[in-house]
Amino acid sequence: MTDLSIIIISYNTRKLTEDCLNALQTSLKKSQSVSSEIIVVDNASSDDSVAMLRKRSDIHLIINKKNLGFGAANNLGIEKARGRFILFLNSDVIADAVNFKDLIAYMEADDKIGVLSVRVHLADGSIDPASHRGFPTIWRSFSYYSKLEFLTQKIPLLSRLFGGYHLAHLNRNTIHEIDSPTAAFYLTRKDILDSVGGFDSAFFMYGEDLDLSYRIKHEGFKIIYYPKFTVIHLKHQSGLKHHVDSVQTSTKKHFYNAMKIFYDKHYAPKNLSLINQLVHLAINIKSKL
Repeated sequence: MTDLSIIIISYNTRKLTEDCLNALQTSLKKSQSVSSEIIVVDNASSDDSVAMLRKRSDIHLIINKKNLGFGAANNLGIEKARGRFILFLNSDVIADAVNFKDLIAYMEADDKIGVLSVRVHLADGSIDPASHRGFPTIWRSFSYYSKLEFLTQKIPLLSRLFGGYHLAHLNRNTIHEIDSPTAAFYLTRKDILDSVGGFDSAFFMYGEDLDLSYRIKHEGFKIIYYPKFTVIHLKHQSGLKHHVDSVQTSTKKHFYNAMKIFYDKHYAPKNLSLINQLVHLAINIKSKL
Protein backbone atom coordinates (compact mmCIF):
# COMPACT_ATOMS: atom_id res chain seq x y z
CA MET A 1 0.00 0.00 0.00
CA THR A 2 1.20 3.53 -0.76
CA ASP A 3 2.30 5.58 2.25
CA LEU A 4 1.14 9.01 1.11
CA SER A 5 -1.40 10.37 -1.35
CA ILE A 6 -1.20 14.11 -2.04
CA ILE A 7 -4.35 15.73 -3.41
CA ILE A 8 -4.19 19.12 -5.13
CA ILE A 9 -7.17 21.01 -6.56
CA SER A 10 -6.46 23.02 -9.69
CA TYR A 11 -8.64 25.91 -10.80
CA ASN A 12 -7.27 28.60 -13.10
CA THR A 13 -3.92 28.73 -11.31
CA ARG A 14 -1.71 27.30 -14.06
CA LYS A 15 1.61 28.90 -12.99
CA LEU A 16 0.93 28.50 -9.27
CA THR A 17 0.01 24.84 -9.72
CA GLU A 18 3.14 24.15 -11.75
CA ASP A 19 5.32 25.84 -9.12
CA CYS A 20 3.51 23.91 -6.39
CA LEU A 21 4.15 20.57 -8.11
CA ASN A 22 7.81 21.32 -8.77
CA ALA A 23 8.38 22.37 -5.16
CA LEU A 24 6.55 19.30 -3.90
CA GLN A 25 8.80 17.03 -5.94
CA THR A 26 11.81 18.58 -4.18
CA SER A 27 10.43 17.48 -0.82
CA LEU A 28 9.40 14.03 -2.06
CA LYS A 29 12.93 13.39 -3.36
CA LYS A 30 14.23 14.11 0.14
CA SER A 31 11.70 11.61 1.54
CA GLN A 32 12.52 8.72 -0.80
CA SER A 33 11.67 6.03 1.75
CA VAL A 34 8.06 7.29 1.66
CA SER A 35 6.08 5.84 -1.24
CA SER A 36 3.79 8.50 -2.65
CA GLU A 37 1.41 9.53 -5.38
CA ILE A 38 0.14 12.95 -6.47
CA ILE A 39 -3.49 13.34 -7.51
CA VAL A 40 -4.50 16.60 -9.19
CA VAL A 41 -8.19 17.34 -9.64
CA ASP A 42 -8.85 20.12 -12.12
CA ASN A 43 -12.12 21.90 -11.41
CA ALA A 44 -12.95 22.92 -15.01
CA SER A 45 -10.18 25.49 -15.42
CA SER A 46 -10.61 27.91 -18.32
CA ASP A 47 -6.92 28.81 -18.58
CA ASP A 48 -4.23 26.43 -19.87
CA SER A 49 -3.93 24.49 -16.60
CA VAL A 50 -5.18 21.22 -18.09
CA ALA A 51 -2.77 21.41 -21.01
CA MET A 52 0.13 21.84 -18.59
CA LEU A 53 -1.09 19.05 -16.32
CA ARG A 54 -1.57 16.59 -19.19
CA LYS A 55 2.14 16.90 -19.97
CA ARG A 56 3.22 15.78 -16.51
CA SER A 57 3.98 12.12 -15.92
CA ASP A 58 4.35 12.50 -12.16
CA ILE A 59 0.64 12.96 -11.39
CA HIS A 60 -2.72 11.23 -11.65
CA LEU A 61 -5.07 13.72 -13.27
CA ILE A 62 -8.83 13.97 -12.77
CA ILE A 63 -10.60 16.50 -15.01
CA ASN A 64 -14.01 17.82 -13.99
CA LYS A 65 -16.37 19.23 -16.61
CA LYS A 66 -17.64 21.81 -14.12
CA ASN A 67 -16.38 23.43 -10.95
CA LEU A 68 -17.63 21.16 -8.16
CA GLY A 69 -16.19 23.24 -5.37
CA PHE A 70 -13.16 22.56 -3.18
CA GLY A 71 -14.56 19.88 -0.90
CA ALA A 72 -16.35 17.85 -3.56
CA ALA A 73 -13.27 17.89 -5.80
CA ASN A 74 -11.09 16.68 -2.92
CA ASN A 75 -13.56 13.88 -2.29
CA LEU A 76 -12.94 12.65 -5.86
CA GLY A 77 -9.26 12.58 -5.03
CA ILE A 78 -9.91 10.65 -1.84
CA GLU A 79 -11.81 8.00 -3.81
CA LYS A 80 -8.82 7.50 -6.09
CA ALA A 81 -6.17 7.69 -3.34
CA ARG A 82 -4.26 4.54 -2.35
CA GLY A 83 -2.25 6.08 0.48
CA ARG A 84 -2.51 5.29 4.18
CA PHE A 85 -2.06 9.01 4.75
CA ILE A 86 -3.67 11.81 2.74
CA LEU A 87 -2.25 15.31 2.35
CA PHE A 88 -4.56 18.04 1.08
CA LEU A 89 -2.28 20.65 -0.47
CA ASN A 90 -3.43 23.92 -2.05
CA SER A 91 -2.18 24.69 -5.54
CA ASP A 92 -0.79 27.99 -4.24
CA VAL A 93 1.46 26.38 -1.59
CA ILE A 94 5.22 26.01 -1.97
CA ALA A 95 6.28 22.95 0.05
CA ASP A 96 9.90 22.37 -0.97
CA ALA A 97 11.42 21.81 2.48
CA VAL A 98 9.18 19.20 4.12
CA ASN A 99 10.38 15.80 5.33
CA PHE A 100 7.32 13.61 4.88
CA LYS A 101 9.07 10.66 6.54
CA ASP A 102 9.30 12.75 9.72
CA LEU A 103 5.64 13.82 9.58
CA ILE A 104 4.35 10.29 9.01
CA ALA A 105 6.61 8.86 11.74
CA TYR A 106 5.28 11.45 14.20
CA MET A 107 1.69 10.49 13.42
CA GLU A 108 2.42 6.77 13.52
CA ALA A 109 3.87 7.13 17.01
CA ASP A 110 0.43 8.14 18.33
CA ASP A 111 -2.65 6.62 16.72
CA LYS A 112 -4.82 9.31 18.34
CA ILE A 113 -3.30 11.99 16.11
CA GLY A 114 -5.89 12.43 13.39
CA VAL A 115 -4.56 15.53 11.62
CA LEU A 116 -1.19 17.28 11.43
CA SER A 117 -0.13 20.52 9.81
CA VAL A 118 3.18 22.36 9.61
CA ARG A 119 3.95 26.06 9.98
CA VAL A 120 2.23 27.87 7.11
CA HIS A 121 3.71 31.25 6.21
CA LEU A 122 2.32 33.90 3.91
CA ALA A 123 4.54 35.44 1.23
CA ASP A 124 5.51 38.26 3.61
CA GLY A 125 6.86 35.79 6.18
CA SER A 126 4.01 36.09 8.66
CA ILE A 127 2.07 33.05 9.80
CA ASP A 128 -1.13 32.38 7.89
CA PRO A 129 -3.78 32.97 10.59
CA ALA A 130 -6.07 30.36 9.01
CA SER A 131 -3.46 27.68 9.72
CA HIS A 132 -3.83 27.95 13.51
CA ARG A 133 -7.52 28.06 14.26
CA GLY A 134 -9.93 27.63 17.09
CA PHE A 135 -13.48 26.62 16.25
CA PRO A 136 -15.58 29.77 15.61
CA THR A 137 -17.93 29.86 18.58
CA ILE A 138 -20.09 32.96 19.00
CA TRP A 139 -17.73 34.37 21.65
CA ARG A 140 -14.58 33.70 19.65
CA SER A 141 -16.11 35.18 16.51
CA PHE A 142 -17.28 38.28 18.39
CA SER A 143 -13.83 38.73 19.94
CA TYR A 144 -12.14 38.45 16.56
CA TYR A 145 -14.44 40.69 14.51
CA SER A 146 -14.62 43.32 17.25
CA LYS A 147 -10.78 43.48 17.19
CA LEU A 148 -10.52 42.37 20.83
CA GLU A 149 -8.33 39.47 19.74
CA PHE A 150 -5.94 41.81 17.92
CA LEU A 151 -5.80 44.31 20.78
CA THR A 152 -5.04 41.67 23.44
CA GLN A 153 -2.95 39.14 21.49
CA LYS A 154 0.28 40.01 23.33
CA ILE A 155 -1.27 40.11 26.81
CA PRO A 156 -1.10 36.53 28.21
CA LEU A 157 -4.29 36.32 30.27
CA LEU A 158 -6.39 38.43 27.92
CA SER A 159 -5.17 36.62 24.81
CA ARG A 160 -6.50 33.40 26.28
CA LEU A 161 -9.87 35.06 26.94
CA PHE A 162 -10.27 36.99 23.69
CA GLY A 163 -7.91 35.21 21.27
CA GLY A 164 -9.64 31.87 20.83
CA TYR A 165 -10.47 32.43 17.14
CA HIS A 166 -6.79 31.97 16.26
CA LEU A 167 -5.66 30.44 19.58
CA ALA A 168 -3.50 33.52 20.12
CA HIS A 169 -2.29 32.38 23.56
CA LEU A 170 -0.42 29.37 22.15
CA ASN A 171 3.26 29.54 21.19
CA ARG A 172 3.61 29.18 17.41
CA ASN A 173 7.16 27.83 17.85
CA THR A 174 6.12 24.72 19.78
CA ILE A 175 4.26 21.54 18.90
CA HIS A 176 0.75 21.58 20.34
CA GLU A 177 -2.90 20.75 19.72
CA ILE A 178 -5.15 23.12 17.82
CA ASP A 179 -8.76 22.92 16.66
CA SER A 180 -8.00 23.11 12.95
CA PRO A 181 -5.34 23.98 10.40
CA THR A 182 -6.08 25.26 6.94
CA ALA A 183 -6.71 22.79 4.13
CA ALA A 184 -3.74 24.47 2.40
CA PHE A 185 -1.61 21.82 4.17
CA TYR A 186 -3.76 19.22 5.91
CA LEU A 187 -2.27 15.77 6.61
CA THR A 188 -4.63 13.09 7.85
CA ARG A 189 -5.31 9.35 7.69
CA LYS A 190 -7.26 7.67 4.91
CA ASP A 191 -9.19 5.45 7.34
CA ILE A 192 -10.37 8.51 9.28
CA LEU A 193 -11.58 10.19 6.09
CA ASP A 194 -13.45 7.03 5.15
CA SER A 195 -15.00 6.93 8.63
CA VAL A 196 -16.20 10.55 8.74
CA GLY A 197 -17.14 10.71 5.06
CA GLY A 198 -14.53 13.17 3.77
CA PHE A 199 -15.42 16.80 3.12
CA ASP A 200 -18.99 18.07 3.35
CA SER A 201 -19.72 19.25 -0.20
CA ALA A 202 -22.30 21.72 1.15
CA PHE A 203 -19.28 24.01 1.61
CA PHE A 204 -18.40 25.13 -1.93
CA MET A 205 -15.24 26.87 -0.76
CA TYR A 206 -14.12 28.04 2.69
CA GLY A 207 -15.14 26.40 5.95
CA GLU A 208 -14.82 22.82 4.75
CA ASP A 209 -11.53 22.35 6.59
CA LEU A 210 -13.01 23.60 9.87
CA ASP A 211 -16.00 21.33 9.43
CA LEU A 212 -13.80 18.29 8.71
CA SER A 213 -11.63 19.05 11.75
CA TYR A 214 -14.70 19.46 13.93
CA ARG A 215 -15.96 16.01 12.94
CA ILE A 216 -12.54 14.40 13.34
CA LYS A 217 -12.11 15.87 16.83
CA HIS A 218 -15.62 14.72 17.69
CA GLU A 219 -14.39 11.19 16.97
CA GLY A 220 -11.72 11.63 19.67
CA PHE A 221 -8.67 12.39 17.53
CA LYS A 222 -6.07 15.08 18.14
CA ILE A 223 -5.15 17.78 15.64
CA ILE A 224 -1.50 18.81 15.83
CA TYR A 225 0.36 21.97 14.86
CA TYR A 226 3.91 20.84 14.01
CA PRO A 227 6.15 23.86 13.25
CA LYS A 228 9.32 21.87 12.54
CA PHE A 229 8.77 22.50 8.82
CA THR A 230 7.49 25.56 6.97
CA VAL A 231 5.57 25.98 3.71
CA ILE A 232 4.66 29.19 1.90
CA HIS A 233 1.01 29.93 1.12
CA LEU A 234 0.59 32.46 -1.69
CA LYS A 235 -3.08 32.90 -0.83
CA HIS A 236 -3.41 36.61 -1.60
CA GLN A 237 -2.98 35.87 -5.30
CA SER A 238 -6.47 34.37 -5.36
CA GLY A 239 -9.75 34.32 -3.42
CA LEU A 240 -10.97 37.29 -1.39
CA LYS A 241 -8.15 39.55 -2.61
CA HIS A 242 -8.29 38.52 -6.27
CA HIS A 243 -7.64 41.38 -8.69
CA VAL A 244 -10.75 40.53 -10.73
CA ASP A 245 -13.81 42.05 -9.05
CA SER A 246 -16.23 39.33 -10.17
CA VAL A 247 -14.01 36.62 -8.66
CA GLN A 248 -13.64 38.59 -5.44
CA THR A 249 -17.41 39.06 -5.18
CA SER A 250 -18.09 35.37 -5.77
CA THR A 251 -15.52 34.19 -3.22
CA LYS A 252 -16.82 36.69 -0.66
CA LYS A 253 -20.29 35.21 -1.07
CA HIS A 254 -18.96 31.68 -0.52
CA PHE A 255 -16.91 32.88 2.47
CA TYR A 256 -19.86 34.23 4.42
CA ASN A 257 -22.18 31.46 3.28
CA ALA A 258 -19.69 28.98 4.75
CA MET A 259 -20.00 30.74 8.11
CA LYS A 260 -23.75 30.18 8.08
CA ILE A 261 -23.44 26.53 7.05
CA PHE A 262 -20.91 25.79 9.80
CA TYR A 263 -22.94 27.60 12.44
CA ASP A 264 -26.22 25.97 11.45
CA LYS A 265 -24.65 22.53 11.37
CA HIS A 266 -22.70 22.59 14.62
CA TYR A 267 -24.01 25.36 16.89
CA ALA A 268 -27.57 26.33 15.95
CA PRO A 269 -29.17 23.14 17.33
CA LYS A 270 -27.75 24.02 20.77
CA ASN A 271 -28.96 27.63 20.82
CA LEU A 272 -32.27 29.49 21.02
CA SER A 273 -33.94 30.47 17.77
CA LEU A 274 -33.51 34.17 18.59
CA ILE A 275 -29.76 33.70 19.04
CA ASN A 276 -29.56 31.90 15.69
CA GLN A 277 -31.42 34.72 13.95
CA LEU A 278 -29.07 37.29 15.47
CA VAL A 279 -26.02 35.33 14.32
CA HIS A 280 -27.35 35.18 10.76
CA LEU A 281 -28.11 38.91 10.90
CA ALA A 282 -24.55 39.66 12.07
CA ILE A 283 -23.08 37.56 9.23
CA ASN A 284 -25.32 39.32 6.68
CA ILE A 285 -24.25 42.74 7.95
CA LYS A 286 -20.57 41.76 7.93
CA SER A 287 -20.83 40.43 4.36
CA LYS A 288 -22.04 43.83 3.12
CA LEU A 289 -19.25 45.87 4.71
